[in-house]
Amino acid sequence: MAVVSSLRAERQAARRVLVVEDNLDSVQSMAMLIKMMGHQCQFAINGFAAMDIARSFRPEIILLDIGLPDCQGYEVARQLKWEPGFEATRIIAVTGLPDGEELRRLAREAGIEEFYRKPLDPAALEQLLEGASAPQARGSF
Repeated sequence: MAVVSSLRAERQAARRVLVVEDNLDSVQSMAMLIKMMGHQCQFAINGFAAMDIARSFRPEIILLDIGLPDCQGYEVARQLKWEPGFEATRIIAVTGLPDGEELRRLAREAGIEEFYRKPLDPAALEQLLEGASAPQARGSF
């Protein structure tokens, strides 16, 4: 199992992270891992809840599933990017959808900056939270 270096004392400043994923076990596990890494984390299991939580929590980073039950992740990203205060929010897709030109186009147009395939390795997650692009399963825009 990968060693998560941020669990050591020399971690960087805590970030505010919102995880949006419709699988309850997955979202709770990822939120727990992010908190163990020393960051603040909230989660949502659908798009409408994600928008409400984002407005009050003001995350720096949103890890966003594309295939949500109530609306597509593209719509969540597009809506938030249009709202004042979210211009600098880093929105990252973490999805099980197959990569393709249409997916990349829709993601770019919605304001999603990066694309990663599920499952996201803990070491890759740590790199994302520290501001670097993770090497694992990154889609190029």
